[in-house]
Amino acid sequence: MKLVFFCHPPFMRSQSMPRFARMIGTAMQAKGHEVDYWAPQAHAHTLLEKTRLAKWAGYVDQYLFFPLQVKLRLWRREPGTLYVFCDQALGPWVPLVKHLPHVVHAHDLLALRSALGLIPQNPTSLTGRLYQRYIRWGFQQARHFICVSERTRSDLMSHGQARALSSSVVYNGLNHPYRPVPRTQAIARLERAGLSGSAKGMILHVGGGQWYKNTVGILRLYACYAARHTEPLPLWMVSPHPSSAETLAALAQVPPQGRVYFYQGIDNAALEAAYSLANAFLFPSLAEGFGWPIVEAQACGCPVITTNDAPMNEIAGPDATYLPLLKAGDDVQAWAQRGATSLEAVLTTAARDKSEQRRQQRMAWAAQFTTQAAIERYLSIYQSVLAAESRVHATA
Repeated sequence: MKLVFFCHPPFMRSQSMPRFARMIGTAMQAKGHEVDYWAPQAHAHTLLEKTRLAKWAGYVDQYLFFPLQVKLRLWRREPGTLYVFCDQALGPWVPLVKHLPHVVHAHDLLALRSALGLIPQNPTSLTGRLYQRYIRWGFQQARHFICVSERTRSDLMSHGQARALSSSVVYNGLNHPYRPVPRTQAIARLERAGLSGSAKGMILHVGGGQWYKNTVGILRLYACYAARHTEPLPLWMVSPHPSSAETLAALAQVPPQGRVYFYQGIDNAALEAAYSLANAFLFPSLAEGFGWPIVEAQACGCPVITTNDAPMNEIAGPDATYLPLLKAGDDVQAWAQRGATSLEAVLTTAARDKSEQRRQQRMAWAAQFTTQAAIERYLSIYQSVLAAESRVHATA
């Protein structure tokens, strides 16, 4: 089987999607399949890179020059080729191969939902709304999808209005083999990384600071928790330091006895140690495509507190503690007080129940999210799609 992966252009400086494409491609090559990567090259973008027109020049490369290159390549296409789109955001290219065997990986539909006005917390500009509709117009023409969660599949069918012949759910695998680190080793590992003060434990959050990570809610919740105790556990935010007025105001509400630390650039080894030492992992997102940190924390045996909404409750499973989704217009203080009570319950239970059984349950749940399992499912779907599409074209 030959696999052609459609990828984001390098000049977009995306990291996660090219890494995702290379991860699958490398695994498929190891299994004996031929792999090629197709992505726009910078032509117009290079000429205007240092101007205000750079973004628009990139669109010229992506949606004018690149389709012409694809059409030329398709003249020399080989039989037994499957065209794989690494992200549904590459939708405008789907019509180029809609008549050929293809499959689209769908990660999350947050940008589309925002553009449709379904997420008031993240308003979208007019050009952004038009761009998302253009993307949707493209991926609507795809026949086969692989989604990272049931929530993504549901959004794809409802908001994306996809008319697929098949749509499968394949959970992401962990990109690092997270496992519990013994306490003394974890403390030493963090100290070597310049992160001290972990000996008594902490409340941990890991995220990129985006609007859907609910940073304001986390800080308000922690402020409520800290106000109830003379020596509260510190809050470790593995996240960019806040800059918005709303987030800084929430940080200012933390009482003097509370301690909030922001860290960035932590490597996997230090993060694994932090997960292992944390008394609780706080992840009350407003939305997610998947929610990697949930599984990472559970793989280290850490209790998870997250949102009772998909995909968070889909990924976290039966052993997590769930908070209600904080919706636009909700009373944030009431939500934070309720969340602080749930946090206290988790901390009390964790202190009282030190049985290895609970940790093993979390780790067993997380063990299903492996890269190897995901690769095997991808391969099975790729082969099924190619076989089905080949039969269709043979009888057409």
